[in-house]
Amino acid sequence: MKLTMSNEVDLGNESVKKLFWILALPAILSQAINALYNIVDRMYIGHIPDVGSIALTGVGVCFPIIMIISATAYLFGVGGAPRASIYMGKKDNGTAEKILGNCFVSLIVVSLVLTGIVWIFNEPLLYLFGASDNTIGYAKSYICIYAIGTISVMLTLGMNAFISTQGFSKISMLTVLIGAITNIILDPIFIFVFNLGVNGAAWATIISQTISAIWALKFLLSNKTLLHLRKDCMKIEKNILGPCIGLGVAPFVMQSTESILVLCFNSSLLAYGGDLAVGAMTILSSIMQFAMLPLQGMTQGGQPIISFNYGAGKLDRVKKAFKLQLLSCFVYALILWLLVMFAPSFFALVFTSDSSLVDISSWAMRIYFFAVPMMGIQVACQQTFIAFGNSKTSAFLAIFRKLILLIPLIYILPIIVSDKVFAVFLAEPIADTIASITTATLFYFNFKKMIQNKNQE
Repeated sequence: MKLTMSNEVDLGNESVKKLFWILALPAILSQAINALYNIVDRMYIGHIPDVGSIALTGVGVCFPIIMIISATAYLFGVGGAPRASIYMGKKDNGTAEKILGNCFVSLIVVSLVLTGIVWIFNEPLLYLFGASDNTIGYAKSYICIYAIGTISVMLTLGMNAFISTQGFSKISMLTVLIGAITNIILDPIFIFVFNLGVNGAAWATIISQTISAIWALKFLLSNKTLLHLRKDCMKIEKNILGPCIGLGVAPFVMQSTESILVLCFNSSLLAYGGDLAVGAMTILSSIMQFAMLPLQGMTQGGQPIISFNYGAGKLDRVKKAFKLQLLSCFVYALILWLLVMFAPSFFALVFTSDSSLVDISSWAMRIYFFAVPMMGIQVACQQTFIAFGNSKTSAFLAIFRKLILLIPLIYILPIIVSDKVFAVFLAEPIADTIASITTATLFYFNFKKMIQNKNQE
């Protein structure tokens, strides 16, 4: 196969700045739209008459399970896509297609296993993640229906990464746009018109994700794509799938540990502040999820450029792409910080009209988001490790922030600080600051070493 890049862009020769924004803007929009699947559900659920606040809290405890499902998709999609891009840079599209086929089969198999686990163990899992006797009914109703669409969720996220890494940014954006628009339309119809409540939100989500999955698969089977889903590439090969899983560990850990974090946050907040504090955490995590997605979009814009040119040995273009990615991520995170510091109640009111919930969410938001500008630097550096195929460092950094720093702080700070609820929320900015400094330091030294090694090849 002679072609090695999308006909939308020339990853090896066009202006890096132009390429970055051509790829990043659709990716940012895609990430923001993708978040609407869960965000819109919560917005509508939070405004259901009489039971909105408690129903919102119930759906919020489903978030860890949803994150595990998404994380597993990233294990194969985000793990495989950069490797496919590197091989495309080496003009080896045959190996890139084997990577695509192996990841596709893996997504299907694992999604079926996860569906069975959620159906069988949903109630103990939900209690584990912070459900109470007041919220378990809403949580169970939502997650049992959501589990039906696990295969669609995983194929959408996993396969769309391969569309994006080829430079087909518009197609990648449409994958999530089609589903999100469907979800936005179906949510109010199912929840309010058909009076299905939480069940309606879940059905709207899985129908929308199924439509997105069909769109992505149709494209990868068409003549328009450069990497095709081929039957002869779907036989699992250890030397093909293994490195993809290794590279996917970092994004998997980043996503899946969100479930552990929610468990830790919710259990502590339930003990110190009750259902109201857990409801506030649902709002904060929803806002953080949505707000951080543009950072992922920017790194998705930079990843194909960095990976392709790293594989092609064009190191000046690699450096330019990284610098632009770093600056863009930091500026965005700084703007986000300013908005949250000056208008936290505006964000809280999007999810609830309960004055008590708005009050606790508003003051907690300023604490929880305090170190967000540092996160811009951390995300830019950590995702570049993935673009280089450096699985060990990226995995360590993902584990370091959440498992080594944040989780212990959630339990240690309330022992030290008299205001227990305040102490739990304070764990987030302290962990973010330490992790960001560590990531930037490691990246500085590793980046130089990797460039030198590439020059010597």
